[in-house]
Amino acid sequence: MPGVKTNNRIVIIDALRGFSLAGIVIVHMVENYVGAPTPEGTMEAVRIGLPDYIVDGFVFLFLRGKFFALFSFLFGLSFFIQMDSAHNKGQDFRWRFLWRLLLLFGFGYVHHLFYRGDILTIYAVLGLFLIPFYKVPSKYILAICGLLFLGFGRYMVFAFNGADNLFMQGEFSPNSPEIAAYFETIRNGSLWEVFRSNATEGQLMKMDFQLGIFSRGYLTYAFFLLGLIVGRMQFFKNFLEHRKLTLKVMWWSLGIFVVSIGLAAVIFAPMGPDITFDNWRAMLGLSAVDLNNIGMTGIILSGFVLLYRKVKINKFFSSFAPYGRMALTNYLTQSLIGTFVIYGWGLGYLGELRNIYTFLMALVLIALQMLASNWWLKRYYYGPLEWLWRSLTHTKIYPFTRK
Repeated sequence: MPGVKTNNRIVIIDALRGFSLAGIVIVHMVENYVGAPTPEGTMEAVRIGLPDYIVDGFVFLFLRGKFFALFSFLFGLSFFIQMDSAHNKGQDFRWRFLWRLLLLFGFGYVHHLFYRGDILTIYAVLGLFLIPFYKVPSKYILAICGLLFLGFGRYMVFAFNGADNLFMQGEFSPNSPEIAAYFETIRNGSLWEVFRSNATEGQLMKMDFQLGIFSRGYLTYAFFLLGLIVGRMQFFKNFLEHRKLTLKVMWWSLGIFVVSIGLAAVIFAPMGPDITFDNWRAMLGLSAVDLNNIGMTGIILSGFVLLYRKVKINKFFSSFAPYGRMALTNYLTQSLIGTFVIYGWGLGYLGELRNIYTFLMALVLIALQMLASNWWLKRYYYGPLEWLWRSLTHTKIYPFTRK
């Protein structure tokens, strides 16, 4: 089958990474790269027609909270592949991986200055806790995944801290002065003012979102661990032989998705339109929403693998592989382009472009980056940032230009 393995790379993993990155850029662009709640009345111009509401619903149902999960899953999978490859050569990769995470944090910190929704710094910090789990039995790892997916991290935070923020001042809500000040900065501030805001309160806001009651970080880590387990199974090396398992994942994910919708409705409906997150009922509701995202993530993942088996569709999905191989370069580049178009230091279209337009802009950006990645990798072994990251990780200069 075309696109299964090339030069010791498992192409379906690169293709899935590229596919995940495409979903992420669509979400970020439609969200106007805000990376926070938006003050009331500031984004009315993005929804003025039926196509805009369709885009909103599509992003909410199929993309937001799902493609970051796929990307996180692949990070855990890549961790296992690197550790296992070194182990098979009789090497201990733990310290090298630690250094690799430190480098990733550096890339992420620069990226965060432009866009406080950066995930690289989060991956770098949470990745530290992957290292001790490399040899832990899978049954224990699965138990931890289950607890995290069910909201254990959220419940612990709420039990000890309530709905208060852990780090930032004010509230993580559209009506808070802190959110209003941040929105004003990205709408009218200079590039330096955006940097200063993201480097200070932006870091605190991100830590609250990751480690507070919204618990994105706990879910991210659970997907890391899930990727580690799937790597142990050698699933993607032999995915053609695992059709029954893939179908089982699909049906279980569909069941979780459907049940969680009903559960979220039952929990949130009696709370009315003005939902507050200062009670246990809301905590259960947030966990139901998480389960909904997890279910859809499983549907997308298993659906991708099942469709990849079909030759005609395989050719389309494999076209995402070069895009995925240059994921670091493309991820940072799309944020630079997106924030330049949206923020006040650039073209200043924040809150002015309809959802349908930002959605189409994201599709154009994906297509251009896919073409550029394919062109680049025919001439060079790695993307520019991938080459730099690899060379610094191993403290040696790798070949760059193809002969």
